[in-house]
Amino acid sequence: MRAGAGGTEPEGKRAPEAAEKPDSAVVRDALGVGIAVGLSGFAFGVTSAGGGLNLLQTCALSLLVFTGASQFALVGALAAGGNPLTAAAGAFFLGVRNTFYGLRLSQVLALPRAVRPFAAQWVIDETTAVTLAQPTRRAARIGFTVTGLSLYLLWNLTTLLGALGAKAIGDTDAWGLDAAGPAVFLALLAPMLTTTTERAVAALAVLLGLGLLPVLPAGVPVLAAALAAPIALYAEGRRHGGTRNDTQEEDR
Repeated sequence: MRAGAGGTEPEGKRAPEAAEKPDSAVVRDALGVGIAVGLSGFAFGVTSAGGGLNLLQTCALSLLVFTGASQFALVGALAAGGNPLTAAAGAFFLGVRNTFYGLRLSQVLALPRAVRPFAAQWVIDETTAVTLAQPTRRAARIGFTVTGLSLYLLWNLTTLLGALGAKAIGDTDAWGLDAAGPAVFLALLAPMLTTTTERAVAALAVLLGLGLLPVLPAGVPVLAAALAAPIALYAEGRRHGGTRNDTQEEDR
């Protein structure tokens, strides 16, 4: 079965070569993502402090919200003088995508019911990408846990340090810290796009997201980009349908 962008759903039993990925390799990959993305918490801490939020508010956002895009959207809107309700709405729209991630991961991980509410806090872009890249359910659970734990701890630590050292660090754009998270996620996603249809979906999603960015509220272009999947699949179905009809006509 396919799983999202070119991955396959981890199962208890898979082909021998797929099931042989050692736990140490999964942990290494997960830690790499957690550390690389977790460091960008510096940028959030600095941005939040510069946007007028105090230390407690900044740290509370990372502890309780824990989804970087929504956090940056919120503090960015507040720093620009936006209405708090409007800023929160934009952050909410960006966070909606995690709900869809959760639906998929619930099937892949098959966690006990008692654990799911706690695991939900770690359902974000990076944990989803690492989890879906694994060949077995065991590897998926390890990848999800290690990525979530390392990223959560490091993100909150660097948020605190960034907020405390906001004046000393200065402009985060000059350091490139704000680009670390998206760069890692794209690096994870790119190898998973193995078919023409998957690449078409990714390209169309980028066009929709960037094209709608100037005209829609923050967060909405991200949701609108999800339309790329049904559009591309519909076009693919029409193309295959036309090919089958042409073949049938030739047979007659």
